[in-house]
Amino acid sequence: MRLFSFATAEKRTHYLWVLRAFDQARGNYTVLLHAGDVHTLLARLAPEDEDVPAAADIPALLEQLHLWGVLERSYDGTRAATLAEYRNRHYVYQFTQPGYRAFRAVEDVLSARGEDVSLSRLALADLLADLIELAEANAAGDGELVYRKLSRLDATLSDMAERAARFYLVLGDLVRTTEVTPEAFLAQKDALLTHMREFSSDLARYAPKLAAALERVHATGADRLPVLAAQHDERVLLPVEEREADWRARWLGVERWFVGVGAAPSEAERLRGATINAISAVLSLLRRLTEQRRGGVSRESQLRHLAGWFAQAPSEDAAHALFDAVFDLGRPRHFSVPHEDADVVPVTRSWWEAPPVEIARTLAETGRRPAAGAPGKVQRNDASVRRLREAQLEKQRRRAAAAKSLAAGGVRERELSEPEVDVLLGLLDAALSARVPVSGRVRGDGTTATQNGVKITLRPSGESTVVRTARGRLYLDGLAVEVQ
Repeated sequence: MRLFSFATAEKRTHYLWVLRAFDQARGNYTVLLHAGDVHTLLARLAPEDEDVPAAADIPALLEQLHLWGVLERSYDGTRAATLAEYRNRHYVYQFTQPGYRAFRAVEDVLSARGEDVSLSRLALADLLADLIELAEANAAGDGELVYRKLSRLDATLSDMAERAARFYLVLGDLVRTTEVTPEAFLAQKDALLTHMREFSSDLARYAPKLAAALERVHATGADRLPVLAAQHDERVLLPVEEREADWRARWLGVERWFVGVGAAPSEAERLRGATINAISAVLSLLRRLTEQRRGGVSRESQLRHLAGWFAQAPSEDAAHALFDAVFDLGRPRHFSVPHEDADVVPVTRSWWEAPPVEIARTLAETGRRPAAGAPGKVQRNDASVRRLREAQLEKQRRRAAAAKSLAAGGVRERELSEPEVDVLLGLLDAALSARVPVSGRVRGDGTTATQNGVKITLRPSGESTVVRTARGRLYLDGLAVEVQ
């Protein structure tokens, strides 16, 4: 990220013009530049009204660019006219490889224009010819030609992908924007739609031919392609294994672009689908703009004017009055549903003053009145119902057994089990809730209506009753407990 410091520095305009001078010299096959050479190039390159650095400021700018790693510095003793100048050696500068890439990235962003985007329709014929020649070169074992054709295929597909990405990005901005005028769009609609239709039709026509050419390459032994390309790859600093792996990955990308992998669609099919969807989006936008032009006033312009009126309202009451007048909230009833008694609450009364009206949930959520439709299907889960019923009966049986055990053994001189404690607490709750000496009764089995239940009687007593349970000791102060 330090390489991009020149784009955000205080003197970013000066730094950019200095680097443009180096780029201009690079285009003329001149690599090394002195500060004086930079000044001379800027005098010819920059317009007269442009803010360019002075000759005295250029050495400091070059030195700072060198510190950021954008430029490489070296000595040049040939410029010395005297011995003192030779000892003070002049500096010359040139782009570093990362520095040049950083400059080109910034320059591409600054020079990018939406009108420059396009779909590379003419590249499809080149792809077909390169695939046919690649199959012949692979069959003949011509590694140098295989390397050149694979390089061309990789560069062409990369350019197609980049062009398509930029084109659909700009097209998406055009479709989503609310600032486009009918005149600006209608002036270019024919060229835009023609360009996309021609690309879509050419892609559909070339797709089977490209797939057949790819099959010819596979018939000659596609596994040899990365090996032959790596042998003639001029990146000598990379080991042969890494070069071979790189070309194998590139060839895999070429295959995926033409035929895809497995059930996934190929990139060519996706590109064609995106083009068809883009044509539909452009036609939809064209239809909206045409209707807007025919009507004279669009909903967008209405809302913008209304927002301006709200912003300029002198008071909050005036804004409320404007809101009521625009959205007509003073006269009609809620969702056009009148009050039950129209004499008490007339339909002309404001929403703010009238009592609420009950409406159907469908009307509130969707704006549509509920309509009588077919009854919903009853979802029955007999297995779940059976399991729940069995669990309920099992719980009742355990409670009946605990009630019998509690009635037979009482609460004194023994420890109650957990089910017996549940029965006892339920009886105590029923008896104590009356706040008088009372008897509470709970059936042991509510389903059979038998008389084998349990009865508890609480009476005031001068002593306390202590009941030992599985949960601990229960103290009933001033109460005598009798269980039957």
